[in-house]
Amino acid sequence: MKLRDLTLAARENVRFARIAIASHKLRSSLTILGIVIGVTTVIAMVSIIEGFNQSIVKSFQAFGATLVQFQKNDPRFGPGERPESERQRKNLTYEDALALEAQCPSMLAVSPERYMFAEDNPSLEAVYGGDQASPDMLIGTTEAYPIANNHFVGEGRFLSDNDVRRSAAVTVIGHSISETLFPRTDPIGKSVTIMGRRYLVIGVMEKQGATMFESTDAHVYLPLTTFDSHFPEIKRQRGVNIATVPKKPEWVNRIIEEGTTVLRARRKVPFNKPNDFGIMTPDKLIGNFRAITGGITLAMIFISSIALLIGGVGVMNIMLVSVTERTREIGLRKAIGAVRRDIVQQFLIEAMTLSGIGGVIGVSLGLAIAAIVRAVSPLATTTPLWSIIVGLVVSISIGLFFGIYPAYKAARLDPVEALRYE
Repeated sequence: MKLRDLTLAARENVRFARIAIASHKLRSSLTILGIVIGVTTVIAMVSIIEGFNQSIVKSFQAFGATLVQFQKNDPRFGPGERPESERQRKNLTYEDALALEAQCPSMLAVSPERYMFAEDNPSLEAVYGGDQASPDMLIGTTEAYPIANNHFVGEGRFLSDNDVRRSAAVTVIGHSISETLFPRTDPIGKSVTIMGRRYLVIGVMEKQGATMFESTDAHVYLPLTTFDSHFPEIKRQRGVNIATVPKKPEWVNRIIEEGTTVLRARRKVPFNKPNDFGIMTPDKLIGNFRAITGGITLAMIFISSIALLIGGVGVMNIMLVSVTERTREIGLRKAIGAVRRDIVQQFLIEAMTLSGIGGVIGVSLGLAIAAIVRAVSPLATTTPLWSIIVGLVVSISIGLFFGIYPAYKAARLDPVEALRYE
């Protein structure tokens, strides 16, 4: 019986709240505006950042989830000058890569790689006949590259050990480079000119598609020794990056340990000093990136919380006005038997209903913004269920918190004085 009474009272209070909100539509709409803005911002930003995170994860994993790359500098995101300790490090060498290959039994492939970037060399062009393509990167490497980087040849063949030994003037081109230079003909066996030098095309890489940072289909590959002969300044200035993969997926930590031991010994790093080289793995990069986007998310939530706070103050203000306007109604309810609990419930439910409506509208607008971003940009926005639940719970909680004082103020009214109120 008691449960039934509570249910009936709750239903009656919801009805009172609905009538009160409907009778002041404009005032109610303005009251919940701050809550709508706050929840919309949270949902939209979480959707965009979560979609961005997933795109980044897929981009990194496209290079192989077990990739471990040894390099001169520590992996990081964003601009800024490297610390002096990193700038003074010695370059990794081709001989370091050979040592890893010989002394690390857990490694399946060891790929030494040198890079020439298009942004550093505006003259980096590939030309065939009257057509011209713009590679984003020229890579000097060995036959181990496809296995180490999970990127294989689609046509022809990749560089061989023999190509590296004899510094052959051959090249493997990316899929988009092939489509630009050879739209209607077989590229295998044709000669292309790259930065004034002629190379025989022996292969075309399979199409891998664009990532968040680059299109691997716009890479061009040369034998490492050929690269060093034609572009010796890269060897002097940058050394090599060494991409490795384990023989078994679960051996990632093992090859990191083996590679670290070999390189520390070769570079004569004292046992009590940190590594003087960087180790990049997809998990490490993903972790670094998520730390950055996590900071952005926290900043957006902080900004949104200001709007939610403003919305909560608005709810409290409108509920105080409502208590004043409905003083006679409160007195009448008390006169016919309503107790303080009933009055408190009535005004709390009204406040929570107001803020809950703001939360529903905010979630809907946030989802709409995420859908628009997904439709007009390459970013695949994703709205996790937890963000929707949190948005609704927070908005209703704001109504509960900011509605407590007006509700108790209404409950404390003297029924006789309330009935006399004009």
